[in-house]
Amino acid sequence: AFLAVFVCSLKVSPLIEKISDHKDFKKLLRTRNNILVLYSKSAAAAESSLRLLSSVAQEVKGRGTIGWIDCGDTESRKLCKKMKVDPNSKEKGVELLHYKDGAFHTEYTRAVTLKSVVAFLKDPEGAPLWEEDPEAKDVVHVDSEKELRRLLKKEDKPLLMMFYAPWCGVCKRMMPSYQQAATELKGKYVLAGMNVYSAEFERIKEEYNVRGYPTICYFEKGKFLFHFENYGATAADIAEWLKNPQAPQPQAPETPWADEENVVYHLTDEDFDKFMKDHSSVLVMFHAPWCGHCKKMKPEYEKAAEFLHVASDSPGVLAAVDATVNKALAERYHISGFPTLKYFKDGEEKYTLPHLRTKKKIIDWLLNPEAPPPPEPAWEEKQTSVLHLAGEDFRESLKKKKHTLVMFYAPWCPHCKNAIPHFTTAAEVFKEDRKISYAAVDCAKEQNHELCKQEGVDGYPTFNYYNYGRFVEKYTGERGDSGFTTFMRTLRERDHERVGKKKDEL
Repeated sequence: AFLAVFVCSLKVSPLIEKISDHKDFKKLLRTRNNILVLYSKSAAAAESSLRLLSSVAQEVKGRGTIGWIDCGDTESRKLCKKMKVDPNSKEKGVELLHYKDGAFHTEYTRAVTLKSVVAFLKDPEGAPLWEEDPEAKDVVHVDSEKELRRLLKKEDKPLLMMFYAPWCGVCKRMMPSYQQAATELKGKYVLAGMNVYSAEFERIKEEYNVRGYPTICYFEKGKFLFHFENYGATAADIAEWLKNPQAPQPQAPETPWADEENVVYHLTDEDFDKFMKDHSSVLVMFHAPWCGHCKKMKPEYEKAAEFLHVASDSPGVLAAVDATVNKALAERYHISGFPTLKYFKDGEEKYTLPHLRTKKKIIDWLLNPEAPPPPEPAWEEKQTSVLHLAGEDFRESLKKKKHTLVMFYAPWCPHCKNAIPHFTTAAEVFKEDRKISYAAVDCAKEQNHELCKQEGVDGYPTFNYYNYGRFVEKYTGERGDSGFTTFMRTLRERDHERVGKKKDEL
């Protein structure tokens, strides 16, 4: 009776699963895939942890489960023994263990704060929060728009603010330098950080022109002056820049490839057809000045052109077309990505060649020109259970399903390519469930540009969860089969629980 009164006085959330029986625990592990369990030596020892975890349970509702096993009561003691857990050996008499996909995953060793525990349960495999790094103690960590406004209003010292995303590789590489600078410059300057990846910060991103991560803004007396863009900066570089902060200098324009010294023939809308009449065997690289893959391939292409130029029995010539300037040619030959290589024989287009990227491969192929293997069909051309949506039918399609996870992607994006098979597998698992769908939007298509912008897509892939067409949250969990299926399974379990409770009430 005392325990019941004690637990009631704690106001423990009904979302916390109180477990005392081994069979019940096994069932929980079987039916939930992301569980954090508090083991305590007594109900009194659990008091402060349960208060915190009640708030956590509310925040991760539908994504994770909180359990509590009181090893101090007679019934639960056997369970603790069976699980080989002894909270008596811990300084505070409590231990937090995480279970994933039905098995023990790890001991929770991060900061025991609402923000840290919630972040962990939303992505148990992810990196700890930046503010948990003891080396980052002098960085001012901002959590909300309200905190940002307050900081800008009260801070008189010059301030650098790094707007970042937790998954961003460039951000992670820069953080050690940034936090070292924060320590060395403490008292003279303020260095702050804010994770703005969530959709709730769209207004902030718009205001400070955050188009990628990290975006670092410089403020004086609360007023934004300009961006700091030296992402390779060391702590010394940051300190040096802060002595004389200046707006980013416009970069000198690159010399167009056609104006450089090389033996590649650079063709235009005007001279293309005549060139084809004069040369019977031509390989043409359609490129764009900003394209990284084109720049990488350019030296190899030039070496191959030089080899063919001096060869006594050359099998052909190499040409290039800047498709951003010569738009008539780009349209005529349906150029949608860069670089695109096309082979012309006697003035006629014969093949598109996706696989020639080195001098050797180019020359070997020209010596024996053959049809390339058929291209891999696009994701939307394959028979899968993923719905491929476009701007015009997006909202109407989502309204028909209770739960939809949408992947916004670009076909050229490596992270997207890695995620696609796992996302497709998850869609297959739930294909018989009429309330669930997994959908995809190709943001590289012009017809979807506006839609992707409206839905807060600022990097690929972006995963958004919708409930009957209404955006609920960004999915930031694991990008494997397990992550995508667990997310949806948890939502459906919640649905079934609610239906069960309604039946019980009736």
